[in-house]
Amino acid sequence: MTTMNISLPDALKTYVDEQVTGRGYGTSSEYVRELIRKDQDRQRLRGLLLEGAASPAGEPIDQDYFASLRARVSSSGKA
Repeated sequence: MTTMNISLPDALKTYVDEQVTGRGYGTSSEYVRELIRKDQDRQRLRGLLLEGAASPAGEPIDQDYFASLRARVSSSGKA
């Protein structure tokens, strides 16, 4: 693991310290890593949404579509 030093205004440093204490993080580094992971997830989701929006329209979704999904989920849970 590498080290990265960042500078924060006092108000942000206080906020980070409060989050670490109040939310059970061991260190401010753990808190920042979690924020970065969440941002990566958000960016990934945004990319998927944009990709989906740019893709051609599929078939309409109706009650039969959802019934088939429920049937698939029900049968996959049985061993």
